[in-house]
Amino acid sequence: MPLNRFMSFLLAGPALAPHSPGSGRAFSRPLAIVAMAVALAGCAAAPHSTPPLAYVPNEGSGTISIIDTASDSVIGEIGTGGKPRGLASSRDGRYIYVSDGPSNSLRIIDLGKAAVVGSVALGKSPEGVSISPDGRLIAVAVEENDSVALIDAATRGIVADIKVRGDNPEHAVFSPDGRWLYVSAEDADTVDVIDVAARKQVAEIKVGKRPRGIAFTPDGRVAYVACEIESTVYAIDVASRKVLAAIKAGMFSNGLAMMPDGKRVYVSNGRDASVMAIDTSNNTIVARIEVGQRPWNMALTPDGRKLYVANGRSNSVSVIDTLSNRKLRDISVGVLPWGVLMR
Repeated sequence: MPLNRFMSFLLAGPALAPHSPGSGRAFSRPLAIVAMAVALAGCAAAPHSTPPLAYVPNEGSGTISIIDTASDSVIGEIGTGGKPRGLASSRDGRYIYVSDGPSNSLRIIDLGKAAVVGSVALGKSPEGVSISPDGRLIAVAVEENDSVALIDAATRGIVADIKVRGDNPEHAVFSPDGRWLYVSAEDADTVDVIDVAARKQVAEIKVGKRPRGIAFTPDGRVAYVACEIESTVYAIDVASRKVLAAIKAGMFSNGLAMMPDGKRVYVSNGRDASVMAIDTSNNTIVARIEVGQRPWNMALTPDGRKLYVANGRSNSVSVIDTLSNRKLRDISVGVLPWGVLMR
């Protein structure tokens, strides 16, 4: 039986009675079915030959919704408890890492089991999570500590706690070559630059007030930073650490997602309930797409064909066709979705 038909057969089975949130088990479909779908999505013969799954952390319901990007439907849910926020995936796709504010920890989820299997204690209010290109390091922005925690993915131990100058750091994102971490902070007007090998901050780049989302072009030459109060996206030359352009976006711009070919970067606008596409060749807005209320963090499918946008106040994810720059549909998820991880 072809893989897509086999997955459809599995997912068509009868649903089980829901488990209580926080149990660490999938409960929109039987646990075995969700785990099998996750496993099949990660073991296709050719890279990206099977549509990936999208994982959506829901702060208000303490869950992670699992979306099949082929059908754009929720096929399962993982209970984490607390308030899941930032997400990153291990390089082999076996685990995802999610920050949790109430427990001040990074929770480790085994996707084969669809359950939380461990945690790493952090400082107060961890938020954005990213993983280095080689998969060896996990970076977590720890807001109230004004620091970035670096975690060894193999040992799950903290190898560095790096202080930054910006107050309340929200995102810490690795450059494509893994040399730098760019850090945005809610109560700042700069981006902090961390030398990963040296384990210290080495520069800060002046941008607008309240920088949030960060995205690098695939070649690592330019970084884009969305600044919420300024409603502006800043393009930064990574080599010189100079601002190349200030691109006026919609009201309260925050999340960013870079196309795989680097030709466009998408920005979500919280107060406008919209997403805009920026042409990176000339740093101009080329499209505006209406989505749900309070769009936040986003993710693209690996082929760049679809963009998934977490709408915090609509409890939904909007799906955008990037060829036409039109919204395809809205998918209901949990309460207060924070972002999207594509795997």
